[in-house]
Amino acid sequence: MFLNQDFLLTTDFAKKLFHNHAEKMPIIDYHCHLNPKEIYENKNFRDLAQVWINEGHYGDHYKWRLMRANGVPEKYITGDADPYEKFLKWAETIEKSVGNPLYEWTHLELRRFFEIDTILNRKTAPAIWEQANQLLATDDFKPRNLIKNSNVKVVCTTDDPVDDLQYHKLLQESETENGFKVLPAFRPDKVLNIQNKEYADYVHKLATVSGVSIQNFSDLVSAVRNRIEYFHERGGRLSDHALDTFTYAEAAPQQLDAIVEKALSQEALSLNEINQYHTALLIELMHIYHEKGWVMQYHIHAYRNLNGPMFEKLGPDTGYDALNDRCIAESYGKLFARAENEDIIPKTILYSLNPNDWLPLVTMMGCFQKDTVQKLQLGCAWWFNDTRSGMRRQLEMFAEESLLPNFVGMLTDSRSFLSYPRHEYFRRVLCELFGEWAERGQIPEDEEQIGKIIEDIAYHNAYRYFGFFE
Repeated sequence: MFLNQDFLLTTDFAKKLFHNHAEKMPIIDYHCHLNPKEIYENKNFRDLAQVWINEGHYGDHYKWRLMRANGVPEKYITGDADPYEKFLKWAETIEKSVGNPLYEWTHLELRRFFEIDTILNRKTAPAIWEQANQLLATDDFKPRNLIKNSNVKVVCTTDDPVDDLQYHKLLQESETENGFKVLPAFRPDKVLNIQNKEYADYVHKLATVSGVSIQNFSDLVSAVRNRIEYFHERGGRLSDHALDTFTYAEAAPQQLDAIVEKALSQEALSLNEINQYHTALLIELMHIYHEKGWVMQYHIHAYRNLNGPMFEKLGPDTGYDALNDRCIAESYGKLFARAENEDIIPKTILYSLNPNDWLPLVTMMGCFQKDTVQKLQLGCAWWFNDTRSGMRRQLEMFAEESLLPNFVGMLTDSRSFLSYPRHEYFRRVLCELFGEWAERGQIPEDEEQIGKIIEDIAYHNAYRYFGFFE
């Protein structure tokens, strides 16, 4: 039966693992794109279209891609169409999305949050719209309660180095009442992207908020260190880097100073100069994160903003990205080898959007493990891989090449307050896989032993690895 209590659980052992162990565990959502201002202001959502599809150009681009594939005009996606009409267009799209995880996630959200077990389609949409909107107007559906009632203990947002983090500070003051932490994660993409035309203006902002006059590379590093300290004081314990491409290239200090000076003067940089800057800044960041005991996340090989006209119209993160297939092993291997020579590798999670990268990455990580349990981790199946088959492939790769029982588990990577059933989905896939292994005789059908592993991957490993409660 569709989404019954045992969906995805194909063996009796898998059912025991999920219902007796995974299902009850809290959530640490260590990477997401929720807005801390929305969490603090705690306002009810207007309707199901706002919470599911978009508010302006800030919304769920997973859904937007499917709607475009179904021939839905843009005005019903990111445009100014009536919210109810947008919802109807999504209902028409979801009818055709069988086999896509959004079909399961959408109905999971209806069931887990709204207790609606009706299948969403154009015919049932009006009644679902009315029932869901009535609930969205209640206190239980304010953002903080959506988080708390999903058994979430930590939410890590994605924050720019120049952010003042005022809403994190305000949320910290009400942490006991809320029942969960909201912590910042340091995302210095705009510092790294020296090739962008906005770089000079951004560095000026960084200089202002840090109080460091930035004239050269060492000044820049001092300013970044200042902001990392600021984030640390407000509970930040991890960073995140969108490294769509990376090529290792070394440079002398004088060269790095000259590169920064050229960029601040808005002079064109060569590709080699850009690569030298990226390499040097990543090494400096690794050094600082290692000192602070932070976790460094790398999100690798997104191929962004391919549709030029729509990028000009809507901007980034609107559903026009893909994955790229560039080489990965040599440059990242050299980066980590250099960092190991200086003994500055921080705890690290590496995600790649291209699953063909997973084996090179996980084998490279094995060369630098030390000091702590699973210091380097193969990140969970990310974005386009956030599917049953993608999750299984990542779990199998981690298990076959390292120690899966040390894995820190799932995250939402979402802008939606209704995305927490994705953790349930992941946990079901996890238990399904372990159940199959037991059925084939690859692992013991020992609920005590394997159940502990499931609980660790679902929650305890992340609790220990990130140190959010220390």
